[in-house]
Amino acid sequence: MIQHMVKEETRKLEAEIETLTAKLQKLEKENRFLQLTFEHANDAIILFNENVEFFQVNPKACELFELPKEELLQRKLHDFLDLMPKEEVEYQEAQLNELGELKNELIVRLDNGTIKFVEYSAVRNPDESGLDICIIRDISTKKQLEKESSKSKQMYHDVINRAVDGIVVFDRDGMFIDVNPAFCSNFAMPKLDLLQSKLDDFVEDGFQYKMTKIWNLLDNHGRVRGELPVVLHTGERKTFEVTITANIYDDYYLAIMRDVTEKRNMELQLKKSEERFREMFQHALDAIVLVDNNGQIKRANPAASRAFELPLDDLVRAKLHEFVPKNDKKVFSIVKQFGARGEIREELEFHMPNGQKKLLEFTANKGIIDGFNMIIFRNVSERRKMEKDLRESEQKFRKIFNNAMDGILLWDNKCNIIDANPNASKILGLSKEELMNNSLHWYIQHDQLGEIQEQWKECPESEELSGEVCLDGERGTQIIEYSAKKNVIEGLHMTIFRNITEKREMEDQLRKSDTLTVVGELAAGIAHEIRNPMTALKGFIQLLQNSMIEDQYAMYFDVITSELKRIESIITEFLVLAKPQAISYQRKNATVIMKETLDLLSAQASLENVQFITSIEEGLPDIYCEPNQLKQVFINILKNAIEVMPKGGTVSVGLEKIEGEQVLISIRDEGTGIPEDKLKKLGEPFYTTKERGTGLGLMVSYKIVEEHNGTIEVSSELGKGTTFHIKLPIGSPTVH
Repeated sequence: MIQHMVKEETRKLEAEIETLTAKLQKLEKENRFLQLTFEHANDAIILFNENVEFFQVNPKACELFELPKEELLQRKLHDFLDLMPKEEVEYQEAQLNELGELKNELIVRLDNGTIKFVEYSAVRNPDESGLDICIIRDISTKKQLEKESSKSKQMYHDVINRAVDGIVVFDRDGMFIDVNPAFCSNFAMPKLDLLQSKLDDFVEDGFQYKMTKIWNLLDNHGRVRGELPVVLHTGERKTFEVTITANIYDDYYLAIMRDVTEKRNMELQLKKSEERFREMFQHALDAIVLVDNNGQIKRANPAASRAFELPLDDLVRAKLHEFVPKNDKKVFSIVKQFGARGEIREELEFHMPNGQKKLLEFTANKGIIDGFNMIIFRNVSERRKMEKDLRESEQKFRKIFNNAMDGILLWDNKCNIIDANPNASKILGLSKEELMNNSLHWYIQHDQLGEIQEQWKECPESEELSGEVCLDGERGTQIIEYSAKKNVIEGLHMTIFRNITEKREMEDQLRKSDTLTVVGELAAGIAHEIRNPMTALKGFIQLLQNSMIEDQYAMYFDVITSELKRIESIITEFLVLAKPQAISYQRKNATVIMKETLDLLSAQASLENVQFITSIEEGLPDIYCEPNQLKQVFINILKNAIEVMPKGGTVSVGLEKIEGEQVLISIRDEGTGIPEDKLKKLGEPFYTTKERGTGLGLMVSYKIVEEHNGTIEVSSELGKGTTFHIKLPIGSPTVH
């Protein structure tokens, strides 16, 4: 029983062993198959442990990572993923953990720097061995092809959309299938509207035969090229240069259309320009010749034939150097410059076959017409002679203009000064540049300007306008005598002027001198004739006064005596003018004379409520003078100062030494002042500003100061007063 049970167990074990052996053989067979598949697979197969380290790899994996198996099994996958963002790698790992399997792409960089794009399929721990299996395929070539394809598509898209020429795809019926932006722009229509149109719609009615011809050529040759006139929906006409290719794909046609409207217009204009050039060439007044680089004349116009004194047929067989002197250095220089610059403008003397010499101005340009050099000549012989004569004439005028004794101004119709000679600047006290920056009106007083303008308008061109004007400047008022002439040159007028201020002053002085002479002679006669009866009258009045017992007529006698004394003082002043005085000059201090005069007049000043204020410089030197006469001058001027202030006031008296070894005596009142036009007349015989004055006091004062080699100057301001400035020399005066 036991033996039987042992046999039965043995038989079961043998059966299980056979079953297991069969299974083992099957597993070994499957393992060999898997091993062969693993080793000879076309894709890389890698087993990764939990740290993503290479655990097992097949040859394709070593080939993919370009490393021996021993080295690769010591690396991590992350060693090759430095080009990928860390976040992307972590995201893919998280997906694998969550899903258990994953397909995606990676970018790996090998140790040698090679970059590969790989596609992988991974399964997380499929047999619970703790290993992940991953199948990796190199898709770098695929990626490159995709990139190239995308690039080609982009390039095609850019070419179509950025092409300058219009590109259109149309079918057999002529309907537009696709158009590029340039085509839309050329036809001035949106793309959607064009895609509903046909090419025939835009061809002019008179050119429909061209479309028939195009279709025939496309059917026979598959390609056509030509020009097509079209009319846009706006009515604008354009000409297109067309290239059409048949059957680019399916039954479509590709046409490239270039707008040549402007080009054709330019060609037409060029043709017209060429025609105009021919006309201009033939009928030009200037001589025009075309020459080659050897100087051979190839073509010439009729004006050149006349300029070179040769028939046209003979001229075009000649050489240009035949008309210029041999071995002329200027010719060599011109040829050299022309060769270097390609253009030149010069003048040269040409010798004509008939012996005539002409100075020709010419402009040459290199190779501008059919490769020939064009030269334009103009005869300037007469012009140069005229310029020479004009230059000589200008030089003569300039010498006269610059050296004239009078001032000369040239001015235009707007009275702007164009030129001025040196004497004009000297007279007006301004530089030439300052004169030319101003208008002529600037120098004429406003009250004279209107009258002169009216006279200028009425003055005929054949006559001169002359007269006198007063100019105010730094040197005071000047009297200018002028003579103006219209249009000495067209649009240019001339004024000649001179300063006659001194001349007028000399005339005034001469007139005063003549008046003084007459007054002196008259005064001598009157004084002689009056003095004798005056002496008798004074004597008999004194006798009559003494014979009166009572003083009942004393007042009358006082008045008579006072008036007789006044008449006697006038006669004395007359005599000062009438005959030379016996003057005894002596050294005297002007301060002492002035103080004595002020003491003498102080009583009268007090009665008139007038105060004297003095400002006398200390240490004034003595002067040579006749004290009594100077005292008379001071009395006359001080009395006038008192009399012009009936309501009282102040008389300022100043003495000081000034440059030029002179003493300046200033007497200033606070009267009403003297108008400027009357200031000039002060000192003239019988001229006075007072109601009962004779004018002899100031006239005598002027004469006395003049005999002392001094001067009297008067300044006055209306409403503020008048100042007399008396200048006397310190040295010995000249005896008159």
